[in-house]
Amino acid sequence: MKEIPAKLVAELRARTGAGMMDCKKALEEADGDLEKAVDILRQKGSARADKRAGREASEGLIGSYVHHDGGIAALV
Repeated sequence: MKEIPAKLVAELRARTGAGMMDCKKALEEADGDLEKAVDILRQKGSARADKRAGREASEGLIGSYVHHDGGIAALV
């Protein structure tokens, strides 16, 4: 396995928003190819989303407010 430069890891993080170690592992798996690493992270992300798809949010509350003239709004 070749050494992955920190600059490349930072660029992948900026493009994907993934964690540093996830980016480094994806780049190692892709042999330093940025586009392949993006695809690998997308596949892993969709696998994680599939695991959580059946869950139901049983706690929490979302509230919204829009002022009568539409000039102010809040989502909490």
